[in-house]
Amino acid sequence: MLKYHRSIRTRMRYKRFFQVAIIALALICGLFATPALGQSQQYAPVVVDGRQIFQVSATTKTSTAKQRAEFVISQLKAVVKSGKEPQVEIIRENNSPTLWINDRYLLTVTTKDIPQNAPPNTTPEQLAETWVNDIHTVVQKSQQERSVKFIRNTSLLSVVIVIIAFFINRGLGRLWQITQRQCAQMLPSEASSGDHHIKTLNFLLKSTLLLARAAVWIGVIIYITYRFPFTRYWSYKLRQSIIVSLTSPILTNTYSLIDVLILIGFFLGLIILSGAATNLLRSRVLRALGISLGIQEAIAVICKYTLIGVGGVILLQVWGVDLSSLAILASALGVGIGFGFQDIAKNFGSGIVLLFERPIQVGDFVEVGQYMGTVEHIGARSVVIRTLDRVSIIVPNSRFLETEVINWSHQNPVSRINIPVGVAYGSNIEKVKIALLDAADAHSDVLKFPPSQVFFQGFGDSALNFELLVWIDKPSHQANIKSDIYFLVADSLDHHDIEIPFPQQDLHVRSGDLPIKLSHKLEQALLHLSQKFNGTFVNQDGSRSDN
Repeated sequence: MLKYHRSIRTRMRYKRFFQVAIIALALICGLFATPALGQSQQYAPVVVDGRQIFQVSATTKTSTAKQRAEFVISQLKAVVKSGKEPQVEIIRENNSPTLWINDRYLLTVTTKDIPQNAPPNTTPEQLAETWVNDIHTVVQKSQQERSVKFIRNTSLLSVVIVIIAFFINRGLGRLWQITQRQCAQMLPSEASSGDHHIKTLNFLLKSTLLLARAAVWIGVIIYITYRFPFTRYWSYKLRQSIIVSLTSPILTNTYSLIDVLILIGFFLGLIILSGAATNLLRSRVLRALGISLGIQEAIAVICKYTLIGVGGVILLQVWGVDLSSLAILASALGVGIGFGFQDIAKNFGSGIVLLFERPIQVGDFVEVGQYMGTVEHIGARSVVIRTLDRVSIIVPNSRFLETEVINWSHQNPVSRINIPVGVAYGSNIEKVKIALLDAADAHSDVLKFPPSQVFFQGFGDSALNFELLVWIDKPSHQANIKSDIYFLVADSLDHHDIEIPFPQQDLHVRSGDLPIKLSHKLEQALLHLSQKFNGTFVNQDGSRSDN
């Protein structure tokens, strides 16, 4: 059975792997098929086997940069396939340096071909000499990489690298398992296996393991594809497509996709930093001041959102975003909130009121409708309540302001619980009072002051009704305390020989004549009729005869 489940898990892993591979292949094909937005047409790269040699520009309207680059690439590929030693020469024609390779025309270098990042006063002749050396080096490398010896050695090296990567992948899994066990031992002993700390730790470890394994295999793929000339070419095209797609302007011809991603990363870092600073403030400063847990949570939440808001404004200004241009967006967002996000806005406003007014605080024991539990977190939209069954209930903030909420811990956690008790008729009521007070005093969680009380409620149908009133300072434990007191009450009543009744009723039946008097003739007729059905007749003289 264990092997069967393992085989199922293995098949599911391979299925997910192939699904991811198909999606990645579709994205790659889309990058190749779709031209990158904003791709510059001023320069075109000359690439041989995935190695960029230089870039050329457009000389005339009919001769574009791409056309010139494609012609140069075709000439260089022909030399590579021929296997001949590349002989690159510079011949001056029409006052411009012209490059020839193995007696084939390559291109004419003009001032437009000088790149913008070139040193000042660079001439076409100097640029042509640099290109000659680059062409000679790249063509020779391409010819060497097409030899049988190079392909055999590179293939063996690739197999060895894949095997090493496989063992590294397995080793990372073992290392993460050891790390997980050590981190679990460092957690508090009261943390159970289903605790959120354990789940968070497992999620972080699995995420880092996935990233580490993905980095290993991506590095292997990049290295192997770079070793072979054909795969290097497609790798270069993919890399260039991704770079151009990410760096092309998408917002107001200023910000590219990579700029937007960096800005989002900064905002995520700001949120994480604000959360860390808030936790540090809560654990190091607020707890040392000795203030209540609810006030600590309110101050921490206010500081967190203040840091995020102020930091976001500063970040946008540093990034160069004109905040005045966001006024239209803010007004549109306000309209959207007014129509589509009414409940969210109402709960957000209620959360602010709860933080400042503090009718409920973190740690309070509250009762909302049918739910009763301890407040664990007060968020911007909802409040998390942990019930006595250890179940988290998410309650919208507005419900705490619109409906009645019982807060057993508000300002003073001391509260009174009522315990009704019934005893049998004939019991000594003074002994009943003493027995109930003894049961209350026997419980350690019942407060001595205010003192417990016993009220005589009245005469019931089958019992004398009393009510025991006790005071406690642990409202979240009231269910357990009430159950314990009932046990103590039962023992105390039994000790004082006081009977606990059960419901009973007495039924009295009275006998007598029927209120209807029948005449003698009618009685004889009814008797005759009944005897007739029974087969017996009564004669006129009173004697009986059978039919």
